[in-house]
Amino acid sequence: MEYNTKREIMAIPEYGRNIHKMIDYCISIEDREKRTKTAHAIVKVMGQMNTPNSKGNDFEHKLWDHLFIMSGFNLDIDSPFPAPKKDEISKKPDRLAYSKSEANYPHYGKHIERIISAVADMEEGDKKDAIVLSISNFLKKAYLNWNRDSVNDETILKNLEELSKGKLILKEDYNLISSAEALAKPKKQKNIVNKKVSQQKPSKKKYKRRF
Repeated sequence: MEYNTKREIMAIPEYGRNIHKMIDYCISIEDREKRTKTAHAIVKVMGQMNTPNSKGNDFEHKLWDHLFIMSGFNLDIDSPFPAPKKDEISKKPDRLAYSKSEANYPHYGKHIERIISAVADMEEGDKKDAIVLSISNFLKKAYLNWNRDSVNDETILKNLEELSKGKLILKEDYNLISSAEALAKPKKQKNIVNKKVSQQKPSKKKYKRRF
């Protein structure tokens, strides 16, 4: 009895050992034309095994890439797509660079600082004033999520001025939402199906008594 632990490691286990055996047989075929036809047949079977993923435009290209990978890049055929390079497949991705800058106000988050920076460069006008009001209300919500105690609007407006380096100042005639509104959870909208109900009453027929 042959155990899997004694068999060769499969390059892409998702296709199963039978597909790998087919590819090994394909490599052993001496005639190039016959070898190419066999490779096309194997790719067709591989596609049938991956029907849920067949909607992508590059689906067929991926199948041929997988074929070359499972062959150990030893398959010499006329492929409709160029064979991938072994060095590129085995190459490890570059390490992601994490931001080392510390947020001045962690409870507001780093993204809001980028938004404030972008809004600060906008032209003056009603649109910018409306966005500044939205940002101020967001800051108040974020502050109350971090600290449930009540916060005065002066603190929020001061934080806005500091985050924008004095470029964003809320107009005096604009008011922030109340703390109760900031802490309120959004209500779930229920799907209401409108049904037409006939308001006409059933007609009552009068019958004369016959004697």
